[in-house]
Amino acid sequence: MADNILETDGLTKEFRGFVAVNNVALRVRRHSIHALIGPNGAGKTTCFNLLTKFLIPSRGRIAYNGRDITATKPADIARLGLVRSFQISAVFPHLSVLENVRVALQRKRGDSFDFWRSQSVLDVYNDRARELIEWVGLSEYAATVAVELPYGRKRALEIATTLALEPEMMLLDEPTAGMGHEDVGRISALIKRVAQGRTVLMVEHNLSVVADLSDTITVLARGEVLAEGDYATVSKNPDVVQAYMGAGHG
Repeated sequence: MADNILETDGLTKEFRGFVAVNNVALRVRRHSIHALIGPNGAGKTTCFNLLTKFLIPSRGRIAYNGRDITATKPADIARLGLVRSFQISAVFPHLSVLENVRVALQRKRGDSFDFWRSQSVLDVYNDRARELIEWVGLSEYAATVAVELPYGRKRALEIATTLALEPEMMLLDEPTAGMGHEDVGRISALIKRVAQGRTVLMVEHNLSVVADLSDTITVLARGEVLAEGDYATVSKNPDVVQAYMGAGHG
């Protein structure tokens, strides 16, 4: 297998003449944690949407595991093992934590959402569902309805439902957004665990989380790659400092 699991060349997205992402070349190493950062309006979310095919590129190419996926549909990309959390992972607010993970496991197996099927049919998923729930630290919440979970725990459930799809690579869209300090620490530790044996690409605003977790950081500004490297390298880059100071931090 090549060292890079995900590569883009000349990735560009224009909206009615406005270039949101311009000629981006990404190289994401297998089994690494790679962060995409940048000031507001840098094009991070657009870039993520292109990678997961929620948007079609104006120009450029995306390859996953050496396969051109530029024209591949979002659902097919998930089947290839490239899964975006907090978007694709459907958390049903009025189902319990256990039921949510069970639905995700059914989806992985290609079964339909037959909530009315006999209990014994659904029970085959329970052991694996409980394993995943324990793994993300939610055992005590197994019977809790998702809508009643504290915010940080809801994020942990979303990670569990994503893991049920057995992704080879996970894309995390601002995993710690809106969290208090304790939740940030818990989700960071969980991401570290999740990354063992798989690849993680994340958009993240919290630079201390980025510093703690990331092997490689790509900094975007005005839709273009401004810098790339480890945290020590990019944080000292004068262009990066200028981009953040000039745009206001966020």
